[in-house]
Amino acid sequence: MATATSTTTTTNLGILISGRGSNMEAILAAVKAGRIPSARPRIVISNKADAAGLKTAERYGVPTKVVLPEGAKGWDYDKKLVAALEGAGVTPQDGLVCLAGFMRIISPEFVRHFKLRVLNIHPALLPSFPGLHAQRQAVEYGVKVSGCTVHFVDEGVDSGPVILQRTVPVEDNDTEETLAARILEQEHKAYPEAVRLFSEGRLRVEGRKVFIRSSS
Repeated sequence: MATATSTTTTTNLGILISGRGSNMEAILAAVKAGRIPSARPRIVISNKADAAGLKTAERYGVPTKVVLPEGAKGWDYDKKLVAALEGAGVTPQDGLVCLAGFMRIISPEFVRHFKLRVLNIHPALLPSFPGLHAQRQAVEYGVKVSGCTVHFVDEGVDSGPVILQRTVPVEDNDTEETLAARILEQEHKAYPEAVRLFSEGRLRVEGRKVFIRSSS
């Protein structure tokens, strides 16, 4: 059994992006609005210098950093991420790392370093349709319900313990794009909620199961 929580009263957030970072903005907006009072965004990191989300983060007053791969892969690259995160105060003791459209596979060493402190969101109801193009997979498979999943990151691909899920009906005339747009609306609600639950120390992990403690 493990409790996924900060050891201090404040959780320091590090957010990793590669593009526009719409889920990053949803988290930052929720913090700014006071809906995640126990979280403090400390840094937004991108692996791409032209990521639009960097300017968004700056508008929210959050420091940004570009960590280019420069040929580095796996842990060789992720060590640079760890240095940047910990330099901003996002540590394995009181930090939370949120993947928000970060288009790299996190190494096992990174996952172990930030054990139960890395979150990701996936545009499907895991374990269905992991990997890329989840919305296309759902439409082509003919499912009637899809949605999004916020989960802890483990050493697999989209395979970590599930924290929250939100459902979205799949309409007969849906395309990958129309379904993705409706799922994204739910992503922007679910991800900030998961960050809030983590920062309040309300998540307990037992094996694959995540239990949410009542606020009372």
